[in-house]
Amino acid sequence: ITVHDERFYNRVIRYGSLGLGEAYMENWWDANSLDAFIHKVLTAHLNKDIQVNLASIFTVAKAFIFNLQSNERAFEVGEAHYDLGNDLYEAMLDKRMVYTCGYWKDAKTLDDAQEAKLDLVCKKIGLKEGDRILDIGCGWGSFAKYAAERYGASVVGITVSVEQAALAREHCAGLPVEIRIQDYRAVNEKFDHIISLGMFEHVGYKNYRIYFEIANRCLKDDGLFLLHTIGSNFSVITGNPWMEKYIFPNGMIPSVTQIGKAIEGLFIVEDWHNFGADYDKTLMAWFKNFDAAWPKLRDKYGDRFYRMWKYYLLSCAGAFRARDMQLWQIVLSKNGVVGGYTSIR
Repeated sequence: ITVHDERFYNRVIRYGSLGLGEAYMENWWDANSLDAFIHKVLTAHLNKDIQVNLASIFTVAKAFIFNLQSNERAFEVGEAHYDLGNDLYEAMLDKRMVYTCGYWKDAKTLDDAQEAKLDLVCKKIGLKEGDRILDIGCGWGSFAKYAAERYGASVVGITVSVEQAALAREHCAGLPVEIRIQDYRAVNEKFDHIISLGMFEHVGYKNYRIYFEIANRCLKDDGLFLLHTIGSNFSVITGNPWMEKYIFPNGMIPSVTQIGKAIEGLFIVEDWHNFGADYDKTLMAWFKNFDAAWPKLRDKYGDRFYRMWKYYLLSCAGAFRARDMQLWQIVLSKNGVVGGYTSIR
């Protein structure tokens, strides 16, 4: 790295990951390859040397005292992140606008990886024509559109983002798809299957149990629930302080232990698939698209936003490359699949 401002060192020691990210946003330092730098930091476990700092103490205290993902706060991340501008996400994402990890097993391009992921989800739940699906955190309607067009399913998609809902309705026009601006806690009806792709990171540890109780309540007895989520190697009660402040308000990553405790007595684990290394490729593809589109986006978003967004995408790519974070697809049933579940890869 190249340090442009000597205050950088004190800021990182005092504020940890928050200080590192903010110093980057303010041009105090640069790296020839930001993703490679973060990868090296994490594989050398340098982050653990300054785990306790002013930012971490405040973040933990706030998460312990308050329910940061309560009903009243549920729509904050929609306004702060997903409503930033559909032009930004259209430029950055694949043609279907899938804002979760792609499946690169046999894929060469981002479009192929995201379509492969959507099809993988459909196959894992045994989707068939006429099935009614709940999509918790439906984004811009990518899964709903795919499931309706390719498999003849009907889908209810819920999101906390006004901008996502508006574009999702356009994308799914004429299909048996209903898009709602709704918190998951407000859903009380039965579905053949439930899927949730990249939304569980906004639920929060104080709400994990109620989340799965609601999924259990809404799932038919012979249905399957597929949870697609980023996963942590350790149980935490907060998110990364920089990420929480600038990218995903009130976000946090669950651990195996936290998910296991939350589903106990509600679901049987049929399959647990980790393809976290694929998120590195996905994030690098997103950054390539964002960087190429930046000249058209610059006037609206500004140079500080560019450094913030670059840091977000490339630091996450480095973290997944270091296997500091995982990506799990978990298939759950209420009573166990008769004769056993066949894992699909």
